Amino acid sequence: MTAPAVRFEDVGKAFPGMLALQGVSFEVRAGSCHALCGENGAGKSTLAKVLAGVHAHDQGRLIVGGVERRFVNPREALAAGVAMVHQELALCGNLTVAENLCLGQLPTRRGLYDGARARVEARRMLDDIGASVDPAAPAASLSPGQQQMVQIAAAAGSGARVIIFDEPTSCLSEFEAHQLELLMRRLLERGVTCLYVSHRMREIFRLCDTVTVLRDGRHVATQPLAQLDEGRLVQLMIGRELPTQTPRHASAEPGRELLRVEGLRSPGRFREISFSLRGGEVLGFAGLVGAGRSELAQALFGLDPEATGRVLVDGEPVQLHDPRVAQGHGIGLVPEERQRQGLVLSQSGLANTSLPILERLARFSFVRRKAERTMVEEQFGRLRVRGLPDQLVAGLSGGNQQKIVLARWLAAGSRILILDEPTRGVDVGAKAEIHALIDGLAAAGNAVLLISSELPELLALSSRILVLRAGRLVGEVPRERADEETVMRLMAGVEAA
Repeated sequence: MTAPAVRFEDVGKAFPGMLALQGVSFEVRAGSCHALCGENGAGKSTLAKVLAGVHAHDQGRLIVGGVERRFVNPREALAAGVAMVHQELALCGNLTVAENLCLGQLPTRRGLYDGARARVEARRMLDDIGASVDPAAPAASLSPGQQQMVQIAAAAGSGARVIIFDEPTSCLSEFEAHQLELLMRRLLERGVTCLYVSHRMREIFRLCDTVTVLRDGRHVATQPLAQLDEGRLVQLMIGRELPTQTPRHASAEPGRELLRVEGLRSPGRFREISFSLRGGEVLGFAGLVGAGRSELAQALFGLDPEATGRVLVDGEPVQLHDPRVAQGHGIGLVPEERQRQGLVLSQSGLANTSLPILERLARFSFVRRKAERTMVEEQFGRLRVRGLPDQLVAGLSGGNQQKIVLARWLAAGSRILILDEPTRGVDVGAKAEIHALIDGLAAAGNAVLLISSELPELLALSSRILVLRAGRLVGEVPRERADEETVMRLMAGVEAA
């Protein structure tokens, strides 16, 4: 029999105050696509980083290609044929694609950087994975999908025989995720072994042949995916079954109109957007990348000074050109990129949660710390945040970070919540909790505008779905007629509205 590409034997890893991995043992078959699953905080990314040389394990044995290893940095792992595509895009935005791809070994001529050779080498690496990206383009100008392709080109071009994909589709559209799947299939055909970390069940079952489940840093199971279904896999991940039920708000009559938008436009982003949103509704927005969904959300929160049109809150016209005005009218925004746009990573969960309402918590210009802590602890309990209020949010899992962004606007008493990709990069357990929270908010009479690239999420939660294409509204689908094919056709322009 062929030796496994990777074998973990009783691997453990500890950080100050936390045991991240405990006695993890399993093997990854050469040439396979092996899924690594578990809730946020289960140890998936830590184990992947041990294999990639980001962290060195504290105990046990790591065997790669039949040789015992203990990598102390990514360069050692790469030399042994292991590369990693990180969840958070890790390119230098001020450098070109070619410079990023050749950064570890820049080509020179007579002691000077040879840009022409770098572009030729970069073109070879990009062509090798079928990525149509300009090597001379600045990395910052690329879409998230293109940046992800560049990261994969760097991993594949290094000659790695084992590539770790850590949530590779978390920031990609449906189309870009499909392109990534095609690319991974080509890598597998070439004999590359893929370790695939993801929360997206459909991707796991389409791409992978075997799955390993971790829970609380321990190995739970390694099984062929052909022997499992989604329900059983979720049960292994979280230790319980997830209830499935129709959202409560879907069977109730909507309340009064809280938000009306008429003829909203922004040059180069979107135009002539009109809709209404009533209390008790979850209004879904679907569209491909570039359709204008996130731009619309930002405009409604006062972040687009060029946006024009008519916006009414509770029937009163409002000029939303300042987030403080939007907040004052009960509008809250959970942005698409929580780490860059929604959180102060160097601050605690307490400071992040109370940020919009410090004036309300202050007396004579001094924040009432006891009242602040009581409020934050109440929201942490309501949302089941796993972490202490004084803990830095940078050290929390993605699901708990997202809950803190939500807690901020719940504490502010927002009645109109704009949620842009609210479950991106969170595990199935946290996703179910966030879905239940969204349903509860709508059932309590709040209005929710939900933007998501995951059609099953939109279909499950939305009272109705509006579809954007190229900055324009092209259709509305009521809940009773909504299915993936109908929405996808509108998104792609295959069928007229």
